[in-house]
Amino acid sequence: MGDDGQRIYRYEQRTDRDLEPAPGDDATIAAVGAHLERHIGPVETVFHEIVSDLVHVDIHMVLPAPDRPYAALMTSGMSDRPMTLPAELDGELSPHAEICLLLPPDWPLDEDAWQDERHYWPIRWMKVLARFPHEYDSWLGAWHTMPNGDPPDPVAPGSPFVGVMLAPPLTPPPEFGTLELPDGRVVTVLTFLPLHADEMELKVRSGADPLLEALDAAGVGDVLDGARPSALGGRRRRGLFRRR
Repeated sequence: MGDDGQRIYRYEQRTDRDLEPAPGDDATIAAVGAHLERHIGPVETVFHEIVSDLVHVDIHMVLPAPDRPYAALMTSGMSDRPMTLPAELDGELSPHAEICLLLPPDWPLDEDAWQDERHYWPIRWMKVLARFPHEYDSWLGAWHTMPNGDPPDPVAPGSPFVGVMLAPPLTPPPEFGTLELPDGRVVTVLTFLPLHADEMELKVRSGADPLLEALDAAGVGDVLDGARPSALGGRRRRGLFRRR
């Protein structure tokens, strides 16, 4: 456990199972697209997965606009299976989730650019996070952290980040954070923030609150900044995390 009493889990890479193909759910795909268009903007394209394991994870993309200086990407398919919630949270949290990501307007968004891991790593993490709870019979929620290995490596060549922390999306309207599917499933929408090694260490050691205070004081928001300095190295402007 960390110093704040929070439990720390370690997972070994699974090598004991075969590929479990999963088809896409047309209703989920349509609902995610409609959710994005209702709350953010028109969906430019959907990157459909060719070979899927456990769940079929497509990526929907909304391009930046003059009045919205970020691109929005969102998975569809993570919610096709329920996560395995702890017994004490059963009935309190939805077992269904999808992952969204906000990227700056100059981030390369075409598949050719994504051949470079420096541009693709956030999209790779969307897929990793979407499959994780189903592969390990676990769950993901706000303020959970995931390092890139143990010990953690940079998420991409030249990147200052060694993992991510899940968070509620803060820049879109509050209604974006929950999606109800046609069959009645309620889906929690989560985004993620990349973390430096010292930020990850603080979160593991002391819990989310000290890290959130540092991120907020440093002006860190939920639109990914691939080159931001550590929030523990100084104080800048106020961020988003105490807004709601």
